[in-house]
Amino acid sequence: MKQVKRNGADRMVESINTKVDLVIDATAFTGLTDYGKIMIGNNGFEFYNARDAHKFIQIPWEEVDQVIASVMFKGKWIPRYAIKTKRNGTFTFSSKNPKKVLRAMREYVDPSHMVQSLSFFDVIKRAFKSMGKKKTN
Repeated sequence: MKQVKRNGADRMVESINTKVDLVIDATAFTGLTDYGKIMIGNNGFEFYNARDAHKFIQIPWEEVDQVIASVMFKGKWIPRYAIKTKRNGTFTFSSKNPKKVLRAMREYVDPSHMVQSLSFFDVIKRAFKSMGKKKTN
């Protein structure tokens, strides 16, 4: 994550990628929603804010622990996906064509580390099971 300053003037942030596979419009959910572009390349996943060059996210592929996709309607719709890193937490994004983004990420992330998030009903089911366990203990 670099920000380059030269002679007091700010420049664009340097990309960590040398080869770019995909650039697509996206939204990052970082407290407030940030609109910008996702860039997927040979060295990592990058998000650049459209309005503010100082707001960017760069995640090298070595740092990615899991990619979690929220899948609805049996895979017909993927509203958002998250990247869980080894040290810096989880970053959530949505984009124009999420299947295309996930396929591009699959080139660099082991498919066994790409998982579906729990559905609404799975979360409710888990809550009831945990309530039953607490009462018996």
